[in-house]
Amino acid sequence: MRRRFTRSRAGILCAVLVMATFVGFQLTSLTGRDSPDSKNYLSYALRLGGESRTSATAQAIDYTCADEADSPSVRRCVRKLTASTEFWKRHGNTSGMTGPFFNSRFMAIYEARPGYPLLLVPFIAVFGLVLGVWLAGVAVALAGSLFVLATLRAAGANRVAALCGQILYLTLPTGAIAMLPMADGLTLACTAAVALGCTLTLNGEHRTAGTVLVTGGLFVAFLARYSQALLLAVALATAFGGLALYRKHRDRSPQPALGLFVLCGSLAVAIQLTTYVLGWPSGYDSAQDLLTHHYQRPDVPAPWPRFLAEERIFWSAWADHQLKEPLLLITLALAAAATLRRPTYLGLIAAATAAGGVLNQAGHPNLDMLAGQRLIVLVWFLPVLTIPLLLTARAEAP
Repeated sequence: MRRRFTRSRAGILCAVLVMATFVGFQLTSLTGRDSPDSKNYLSYALRLGGESRTSATAQAIDYTCADEADSPSVRRCVRKLTASTEFWKRHGNTSGMTGPFFNSRFMAIYEARPGYPLLLVPFIAVFGLVLGVWLAGVAVALAGSLFVLATLRAAGANRVAALCGQILYLTLPTGAIAMLPMADGLTLACTAAVALGCTLTLNGEHRTAGTVLVTGGLFVAFLARYSQALLLAVALATAFGGLALYRKHRDRSPQPALGLFVLCGSLAVAIQLTTYVLGWPSGYDSAQDLLTHHYQRPDVPAPWPRFLAEERIFWSAWADHQLKEPLLLITLALAAAATLRRPTYLGLIAAATAAGGVLNQAGHPNLDMLAGQRLIVLVWFLPVLTIPLLLTARAEAP
């Protein structure tokens, strides 16, 4: 008994050391990670914290411009963004939770993503804007890594394999993207929680906890980025529906895969209906956004043929880019080898999650996003959850 307890404490200590090392590396830069979208989320969070729209906009601009090379550059950045907000206010963007950083139709996308701003509110209130945003990133990154570790342990991986998964999560683009001051880190943590919930449910030992994690994870992901939550729910429902049919065909019980199919499918329907009732931007709006340069030109009467043409151009360029920078292809090849050598339902969960990332990228075939991993980041769950299986005993196939 004492030996088992000691191993458990050693495993906890190793996980803590992994997280402490990650935090240490992140301390090298408290800012400088923001993208053009960050100021939208930050102004939303500041408004939720009680700031006026003018004050929230000004603070978000200051945060964005703080990392310019010198004081004159900072002042130019502030003047440019301030002038831009004045322009858009004169052209109809006079209300909303986000700052007037663009036209109202484009900003409606961020108005429909309250999850990450809600997360930021307590961090900003206690620690201020700069440190609060950084700590929120650390919190969601570490939470995601712990969910990955717990998922691998629940799937039967040994402690070393589970720690490997945690390390992969924090060192691959999932960790870097989780630290960005945007909704993606929260979405990643929710996705990891959903993966744990699916694993617990398929194990059959903690189905109630698994159901709560799947439902709660997709609900919070819905608040953070509803389109990604919808695509993830659809991908998981499809995977578990296929698993249930396969098991029934093999004269094996389709439960609990059938239960997960019903749960994820129901949540997908609920997300779609809620989005429609609330009037949030849809896939049609996303296509128009791409084709009209963020709604600055008139809507395209029949957008889908042109959108599909953009898809062909994007994926051709994406494949060429991956061949030049093959980290993703290498890790996916290792993931495929791990899944073939250790066939388990965890591989199915990882593949479905990755499919959700591919679908999300397919909804935004923008060549400006070619080099980034943010929109397709869920693909990295495939190597994170399967490569560690090479370090553990062979599991039973689903």
